[in-house]
This record gives sequence, structure tokens and C-alpha cells, in this order.
Amino acid sequence: MDSTNILWVDDEIDLLSVQILFLERKGYTVETINNGYEAIDLIKQHTYDLVFLDENMPGISGLETLEKIKEIAPHLPIIMITKSEEEDLMNEAIGSKIADYLIKPVNPNQILLAIKKNIQKKQLISQKTTSTYQQQFGKLAMQIGDARSFEDWSEVYKRLVYWELELERSKDPAMDEVLAMQKSDANNGFVRFIQNNYIGWFTDQSEKPLLSPSVIRERVAPLLKEGKKVALLVVDNLRFDQWRIMQESLSEFMNIESEEIYCSILPTATQYARNALFAGLMPLDISKIMPEYWTEDDEEGSKNQFEEQLLEKQMQRLGFKIRISYRKILNNKDGRRLLESMNELANSDLAVVVYNFIDILSHARTEMQMIRELADNESAYRSLTSSWFEHSPLLDMFKYLAEHKYHIVLTTDHGTIRTHNPIKVIGDRNTNTNLRYKHGKNLDYKAKEVFEVRKPELIRLPSNNLSSSYIFARNEDFFAYPNNYSHYVKYYKNTFQHGGISLEEMLIPLVVLTGK
Repeated sequence: MDSTNILWVDDEIDLLSVQILFLERKGYTVETINNGYEAIDLIKQHTYDLVFLDENMPGISGLETLEKIKEIAPHLPIIMITKSEEEDLMNEAIGSKIADYLIKPVNPNQILLAIKKNIQKKQLISQKTTSTYQQQFGKLAMQIGDARSFEDWSEVYKRLVYWELELERSKDPAMDEVLAMQKSDANNGFVRFIQNNYIGWFTDQSEKPLLSPSVIRERVAPLLKEGKKVALLVVDNLRFDQWRIMQESLSEFMNIESEEIYCSILPTATQYARNALFAGLMPLDISKIMPEYWTEDDEEGSKNQFEEQLLEKQMQRLGFKIRISYRKILNNKDGRRLLESMNELANSDLAVVVYNFIDILSHARTEMQMIRELADNESAYRSLTSSWFEHSPLLDMFKYLAEHKYHIVLTTDHGTIRTHNPIKVIGDRNTNTNLRYKHGKNLDYKAKEVFEVRKPELIRLPSNNLSSSYIFARNEDFFAYPNNYSHYVKYYKNTFQHGGISLEEMLIPLVVLTGK
């Protein structure tokens, strides 16, 4: 063990020789001093890993010494030791950002535990996390191999996200590559599951999971029928791991009533998945029943400009005569404006907010070198999302809705995956430009490299030509044209994309929250 330097400040330091000898035998270096003034001078001159500080000393008190030390070394862990059990003193010490609080008399094992909690905690957690994942590796591999249903794959993905976040917090990169390989194996298995079952969900309805068109009918409508005030927050492109990061910020003032994973339809793209969510219909049915609200891939203009109208039509079909408000937030300025007019939402039975930031972030990461460097990997991408959320109007929106007794349904339309492997595809000028799915009549590709659907009506997708088909990229693949191939691959490799088949894109969060 590397030497840990401890400063112990106590006006009765001679009475602590047993504890100090115990620590020195454990390999710690302990320097002692009997007053706050000299302690402050020593900290100005030397580096310590931890300070034990007596609260009740003559001259300058422990709390006063603590304040001075924090000015010099704000991040130095300080453990306050006192004879007093007064609550006010504890509150003041904790409010001054002490690392721990011990009450005399203290025995050597108490001291040792306090050191390990504050000095070796990260190291011990890292070792334990790595060890536990190694023990669980085989079990998780069997769980991946045995997955046969959508529920099985949802549990697999939850476990993968759990370990991804745990290993990330442990700051030990030793298992990162192992987990990445296991996640890739899981994605390959999930791709096979989708290829074998997806068409069946629309032809014979067997074992059909909750899909995009059913979310409002199955999860929002029941709350409205119970007379609840409901806020539906659709955060575009929100992955399950990003939700778990957001959850940490929300846990202080919100309860989770339910958390589940539902399945985004294919293509996992805003035009298809979000329109299906708001319409309560698959894209083919939207294009047939309400053609004025559907925009084809090759048409100009926004593909999601009729979400509010589609929502209103769905609520009418479900028999609701309620007040609905709908807002779309494209940037923080829009978010702040909405916060200023939240009272308008409070007058609605169903308040719907579409928040586009994470989708914008993923596209900006592709197009802007600075964002790509800031979010160089999955961990950094989550960190950037977390930093944004902590300072965003969306977090304030959650607080407002919690205070006003809303049931908040938080969800998304699809997720996103970091792509690595280019797949060559040739299409005509009417073929769409998405990197994870292609729709057209003259597509040239290797069938074994994609999930192909030659009859789009089988999966309830529209087609503007009888010979048009859809193909979907799998796992970490992305489509690239042969023309200027090297440049194209270099530009889009290691970027976050959506539209195809992967755990990250299709298995997405659906959470109901209420205020504490």
C-alpha cells in the first residue's frame, strides 16, 4: 500500500498514542499537532491525504480551524472528532463539508474504518466492482445465450447497463474491453431475435411487446382515466443508460412509480417512431388514414410537423375530451420560455413536451469536431448528457411538475448507437440518406449483412413504389456509398446514429414519476 499521510490535530494528542501506534503498524504515516494554528501552517507547507480534527480545542476551535483549512485545501478530507453529541454542532460540521464525524472515545477500528471510507473507498469499490463483475460474467453470458423473449432481452440490457455504469464509476478500465465484447455479443443475439420475430409481431401478433403506437393508449390513457393530471415528456433519442444517469438527479425530489423498457418500431428514426407514438398508429396506417399528416422520405420539409394533430386525433379515438397542451423544445431558449409559462401547462389535463436536445447533441457530435472530442466514447457521451441535464430547463420543469402533483410519463421515440463498421450499399437518387436504414426500389447490398424487408406492408411501413424495400443496419454497422467511400467512412465512423437494430436503439425507457 502506498504511504497515506495523516495529520491528527488534538489538544490531548498524548492520550491518543494507542490509536496512532495502531495506524502506524497498519502502514499509515501519522503526524500530530496539538492546536489549530500550527495545523493551518502545516497544511500550507505540506500535502496530507486526510486530517483528524478535534472539535473542542483552546485558542482556535475545530470548526474555525476547519474553515481555514477548507480555504487552503478545499478537497482535503477532514474527519471531525468531538465529545459532543449536540445536533446543532453536527449540522454545522456537516454543513462545513467534513468527510466524517466521530464521537469520543474512538477505538482504533473506528479510526481505521473512517480512513478506508475516505481514502481507500474508491480503490476498494473499484476492486469489489471488478471482482463482482468477473464473478457475474458467466451468469450474464448464459442469460444472453438463453434469451428468447422480449422480456428476456430487456433484462439482459438492464444488466449490461447496470454493469456499464458500475464499472464506469469504479474508474477501473480493466474490464471495459470485456464488457464491450459481451455487449456486442448481446447485440448480435438481439439482432437475430428481431430478424426472427419482428415481422411476426404484425402478422400474427404473437408475443408482441409494447411498441411505439401503443405507449399512449396503454400507459398514458389509464392515468387520465383515473383522473390524474399527466405530463408526457418525450426526450428525443434518450437511451436507457442516459435515463439512469438522469435518475440520479431526479431521485432527490421524485419517486419512480414504474420503470420499464418498451420497443421502438423500425426504423428507429424520428419520422417513423415518434409519429407512431403520437398517432397511436403504425406509419403505413398514418399514411393511409391521415395522408395529410404523413411526409415521405423523399419529400421536402420536416417529417414531424404534425405531432400535435396526430396526438389530438388519437385522444379523440380513445374517447377523451380533455384539455391538451403541446410544446416542442429545440434549444435552451425554448426551454426557458416554457418555464416562464408553465402555468399554462398547469391548466391542462395532459401536458405534452417534446425535448430535442439529446438528438441535437448526437448530430452535433457527428458534425462538430469539438463535440466529438468532448464525447469521445460512451462514458463521455453520458457525462455530457448529465452535465447538460443538471443545468437545463428540463430539470427545472421536472421540479415544477413534481410540486404541482403531476404524474410524469418520461419516454422517448428511439435510442442511438455508436457505429464502427461500414457496409456498402448502392441506391438511386431517391434513396434516403439515413446511415442505419435505407428505403428505395433499386438498393444493391449483400443480404447477409442487413435485415431486409422486401414487403414493407408486412411491418406496417409505407412504400411509394411497389418494388421498394427497406434494409436495416445491425449492431454497430452503418451504410456507406462506394463513391468517395474512404472519406465517408472516416467521417461517420465512431459517430452516434439511429434507424437500425440494436439494444441501444430499440430498447428504450418508459418511466412514470411523481413528486415526493
